[in-house]
Amino acid sequence: MMHDDLFALQQKVAQKPLLESKLYELHTQRRQYDNQVISLRVAFRKEQEDVEKLEGRSLANYFYQVIGKLDDKLDQERKEAYAARVKLDAAERELAGVESDIKEIQEQITDVLVAEARYKDALELKRRQLKDSGTQVADQILSMEEKIAALQAQKQEIREAISAGYSARSTADRILSELEDADGWNTWDILGGGGIITHMAKHSHLDEAQDLVQELQSQLRRFKTELADIQISANMQVNIDGFLRFADYFFDGLFADWAVGDKISQSMNSVSSTKSQISRTLDKLNEMEKVADRGIASLNQQLHEFIVQA
Repeated sequence: MMHDDLFALQQKVAQKPLLESKLYELHTQRRQYDNQVISLRVAFRKEQEDVEKLEGRSLANYFYQVIGKLDDKLDQERKEAYAARVKLDAAERELAGVESDIKEIQEQITDVLVAEARYKDALELKRRQLKDSGTQVADQILSMEEKIAALQAQKQEIREAISAGYSARSTADRILSELEDADGWNTWDILGGGGIITHMAKHSHLDEAQDLVQELQSQLRRFKTELADIQISANMQVNIDGFLRFADYFFDGLFADWAVGDKISQSMNSVSSTKSQISRTLDKLNEMEKVADRGIASLNQQLHEFIVQA
């Protein structure tokens, strides 16, 4: 029973460097989103002021009325203000999510520190018992058990990253489906089958895609956080850094003129590219899990033989 308790504590303690890596990544994300929110607030205020100028009494309002372009200009400014508001909302939501995740990880680290103290006491007790029993291999056994615990903790982190990746990829598929439907309605509109129903159907799918993109952005941020303590290839790590900016790329493309088919296609390309990146990372993670499984099995076999022969 004592061995089981000690091994459970070993696994808990092995999580400490992994949790610290996640916390470091989250603090980095918080700085990024802090800066992004500040920048987007400035941009939104500017866009909103442009709308208010055209709606109120201003020289710009007078000028566009004279040339008969006020409605077109006001529509464009409102579209830009709306796009700025959406991006600001997304960034503020992610910043709040980061803050919540930081709090959760800090609480987990506190639990680990408590377990670390208990582990040191239990470890010393087991060493004394093994020494008193006349066995000379106490340190070797404990060392091998610590390696197994560390590998199992790493495997758990890999599994959590895989789960986050599959969730993100599933959402990417849903976005592509909505954009494909929107593109189909847009094509029908171009071919002369347009009208209010076509227009509403197209924008209904675009609205759904917008909501899903915000969901995907949160999932990508969590995916990146889970990957913080997992060593993957350098090129892949560089690409993953772009996850935090995915929503910006998407909205910049779509809001440029979301009634035009090529903008929908550009947004589809952006989502497809991100989905491919997720899939490549998942392939790497699945292989890493297999390697961890083989390492755990090998160490368990060595430990068994070591104890039998001691």
